[in-house]
Amino acid sequence: YIEDESGNRVQKEYPGTESKSETEALLRKAMEDYESTKFVAMAKNITVGDMLDMWVTEEVVPSGKSNGTVTSYSNIIKYIKKHPIGKRKLQTVKVEHLQKFFDKICAEGNRGKPFSYMTAYGYAAVMRGAFRFAVFPKQFITFNPMQYVVVRAKKNDCEMFDSDIDAQSSIISNEQFKAITDYLTKKKHPAILPIQIAYYTGLRLGEVCALTWQDVNLDEQYLTVRRSMSYNHTEKKVEIGPTKRNKIRTVDFGESLTKILQEAKAKQEQNRKLCGRAYCIKYTDYIYVNEIGELVKPGYLTQRFPYILEKNGLRKIRYHDLRHSCASLLYANGVSLKEIQEWLGHSDIATTSNIYTHLHFTSKVASANAIMGVYPSM
Repeated sequence: YIEDESGNRVQKEYPGTESKSETEALLRKAMEDYESTKFVAMAKNITVGDMLDMWVTEEVVPSGKSNGTVTSYSNIIKYIKKHPIGKRKLQTVKVEHLQKFFDKICAEGNRGKPFSYMTAYGYAAVMRGAFRFAVFPKQFITFNPMQYVVVRAKKNDCEMFDSDIDAQSSIISNEQFKAITDYLTKKKHPAILPIQIAYYTGLRLGEVCALTWQDVNLDEQYLTVRRSMSYNHTEKKVEIGPTKRNKIRTVDFGESLTKILQEAKAKQEQNRKLCGRAYCIKYTDYIYVNEIGELVKPGYLTQRFPYILEKNGLRKIRYHDLRHSCASLLYANGVSLKEIQEWLGHSDIATTSNIYTHLHFTSKVASANAIMGVYPSM
């Protein structure tokens, strides 16, 4: 069976001969014709949505990118496939079709709320990568039309914040941090540990959840970021993979976090003794587990953090703002963008610069000393 020009599967027969060698030669030619015809038919009938799915499966996943990155790309693709551009035949796509799509999401975004420049840029990165893949190695098309598309979203001073929260107000002050941790301590809430780790180190949520005690050196006061955790909603399971940039990095910390981690380790050991056989020993080495030793999903924090703030009478803050707050305070104390880039694990300094150019402070303090100078011991 092969696909005809309309994309329908049709049966094609080839007569044989009395000579075995001639029949085998005809078979080889038939197979070559089949592969060639199948390729042409696929290229002619494949949609942009089909191509995006193929890109994720054949290139993104095997590349070893973190689970979080793969999930992020997949979510972007789901959105694109709902738009008419996702249903358009790949070989009929022109630059104007793509430009119209990006102009639309930059102006209207999701449910009438325009996409920020960084969000639109993320969509463009996915489309550029997928169309490059369609050019080579797939050879579905001969050139990448995305190279001519312009992202016309408005550039804010700091695009990582929600549009209804100004950049400066989304930085969590030490007073706000103390109010949050005081409330969590009083309630004996398990969310306190990852919140403290993120504020003191700037780690991503998935990186905090994937930390193990082997990653932490309490004597020399540094931790090693080796992996990240995410939740696969399709397969409904927790997955642990490489960090977002697939790189290992180290982050220093001071006395405050040292004390917090020592207490957390002692509490974990106490829970293990109290629970006995009921305690889950599968994740004994992980830092962030519940009282019976089970892993805590990253989604628990993203869902519970806003509720915690609301109950405490605090304004809207995202969990990721803990990371930005850490980096912003480092910058405010004179730590260079290059050092902050390495601290946060950004792939290039342009990312760090784009995020923190709205800050204009000066000081000359080394990274570890700066973070401890800004965050007094509790």
